[in-house]
Amino acid sequence: MKQTKAFLKFLVSKSNLMKNSVSKFSAYYPLISKIILFVIAVVIIVFILPGETRFRFDFQRGKPWVYEDLIAPFSFSVHKSKEKLNEEREALKSNAPLYFVSDPVMDSMNRLRFIREFNKSWDVDFADNAQNMDRFASLSYALGLFDTVFHAGLIEMRPELRENLALKQVYVRSGADMREKDANSFFSIQSADAFFRKQLKNFDPVLQSFMLARLQNALVHNVLYDDVYTQKELSQRINNMSLTTGMVQVGERIISKGELVTNNKYQLLDSLRLEYDRNIGGKLTARLVLLGKILLVLIAISGLAFYLYFFRRDVFEENERLVLILTIILLMVFMSSVLVKTNPEFVYLLPLCMAPILIRIFFDSRLAFFIHFIIIFIVAYTVPNSFEFAFVQMFAGLVTIFSFVSLRRRAQFFITSLWVFLAYAITYSGLHLIRDGSLAGIDSMHYAYFAGAAFLILFTYPLIFLFEKVFGLITDITLLELSDTNNKLLRELSNKAPGTFQHSLQVANMAEEAIRAIDGNPLLVRAGALYHDIGKIDSPLFFVENQVAGLNPHEDLSPIESADVIIGHVIKGVEMAKKNKLPEQIIDFIRTHHGTRKTDYFYFQYRNENPGMEIDEDAFRYHGPAPFSKETAVLMMADSVEAASRSIKQPNEENLDNLVEKIIQKQVEENQFDNADITLKDISIVKKILKHKLMNIYHLRIEYPS
Repeated sequence: MKQTKAFLKFLVSKSNLMKNSVSKFSAYYPLISKIILFVIAVVIIVFILPGETRFRFDFQRGKPWVYEDLIAPFSFSVHKSKEKLNEEREALKSNAPLYFVSDPVMDSMNRLRFIREFNKSWDVDFADNAQNMDRFASLSYALGLFDTVFHAGLIEMRPELRENLALKQVYVRSGADMREKDANSFFSIQSADAFFRKQLKNFDPVLQSFMLARLQNALVHNVLYDDVYTQKELSQRINNMSLTTGMVQVGERIISKGELVTNNKYQLLDSLRLEYDRNIGGKLTARLVLLGKILLVLIAISGLAFYLYFFRRDVFEENERLVLILTIILLMVFMSSVLVKTNPEFVYLLPLCMAPILIRIFFDSRLAFFIHFIIIFIVAYTVPNSFEFAFVQMFAGLVTIFSFVSLRRRAQFFITSLWVFLAYAITYSGLHLIRDGSLAGIDSMHYAYFAGAAFLILFTYPLIFLFEKVFGLITDITLLELSDTNNKLLRELSNKAPGTFQHSLQVANMAEEAIRAIDGNPLLVRAGALYHDIGKIDSPLFFVENQVAGLNPHEDLSPIESADVIIGHVIKGVEMAKKNKLPEQIIDFIRTHHGTRKTDYFYFQYRNENPGMEIDEDAFRYHGPAPFSKETAVLMMADSVEAASRSIKQPNEENLDNLVEKIIQKQVEENQFDNADITLKDISIVKKILKHKLMNIYHLRIEYPS
């Protein structure tokens, strides 16, 4: 029995221990889930970053060497500069030999064709006086001229060869035989014609004209330019061109501390960097390289996590927002890694300025700049000339954020694209001037890359739509579209409940002005205000703003039934909003604009009609919830104040002031703003704005003495 009790006691203690463990895990689950997200991001970034080690020195042409004396750690070849290589390539192209082809079989056929045409034409032209002409002697002489020209070669003279043919090596291929020939030994059409005329000048004019015509008709190029073979030989010569010039021996001093990085020194350093990245990186321990990448990425992502925790707790608390931010970072890092692995020269084609646009649209400018900095910090590790790259991208990111401070039109994407291109171009040109003191050697292809990166920024627009749908967020672009009163739902409200539509417009104007004064989201509150009463579309006449004189459907209903109709417009509004696929952020305004308050008019009517009877207050109470954001709280205030102001018989300054104070004070007493991040100071500011707006609406004027 004692053993049974002890065992049961043990089970109970274990059960309590498990409950405590589960309770502790539940308490720490939000933090654990966020740590897992950041760890996953670190692992993915480490995986997609290039695995090669980097040359640890950063240097620029025209700047002093700021490190200690650099001694060659190994022997390496000095690579030729791009300018030198281009110069040698151009020299090879201008001095490259030209290749032609000739066909002896075609020459024989052309000779036979000439003899046949000569005899045929002779029979026609000299049929009457053939006895005075020596056909055989004339043919023999003409055939000799023909053979002289075609044995020497009648070369194909293309326009690009005319000027420098004589300066080139010329090779003629005939079958398997390849021979070099003097370019001046060939005939052209013009020189062959001149040769014929000179040799025939002593002949009888009639015979001279006949022979010259036959010879001219026989002029066909028999030495043809072989473009394919010429380009093939040129490509082979360029491929065989040496890429290096000289050697640096191990232990040799490359550059001293403080020494200016001249063109020659720059080439030595660049050659060392190339050899280091190519050879030494493969000999280092792969684990140490991996550890370095992990530490680098961990620093960057940890910095982001701490920034969000201390300065943007609202973002840190929501995993969906964290996933969006990390997705944007991963997208930028992935694109940069692909470009660096394929062709590092295209690195400036990276549209990194997409990131600050996306973050600015979904969050704010400060967070956009910080995340842009984090992305550059990670990406700069992988690209050549990291300082130049980081400086250019940082400035371009700042320009991007400045241009998106206030988004009101889609055209801003094109304007931002233009500003980004200018930022890239100006910053890069400035750095080049500092480094070289001239724009002469600037690589114009960089400007093409900048234009490409600026153009790719335009693809941010479809990405915004995609991220909105995936992460359930809402942007200023969507809010602008929803605020268009030509939208189907708002037009239906305007047609079926015109009074409610006008009320919504007034509430939108008042709430937008108030929320702007307390640093809320004006576009969000405006869109929410326009849609907050769409539930009245189905039964507009039950609401006073839509009623015509003398017609009130509530006269035929009991107070409980009337309250049910009034309360129902919130539920119908939510259903209608979901049916029309409005964002959840807008539906929140519909749910909360009456909070958990009572329909006081019908509640007191019922109480007066049933004195002493116990009343179920829930039958007269809105289902809520109460406002849970600064924007929804301001809408509740603006909605109640605007609606109540319509019933004031004398809307003077004193009456409007008392009305605003009374309504909002009652909302505070009923705890309607307890869940919203709004302070008493904010509420005081909102009161002041609402009073001012109401006075403007009712056009109050100073009363002049009679």
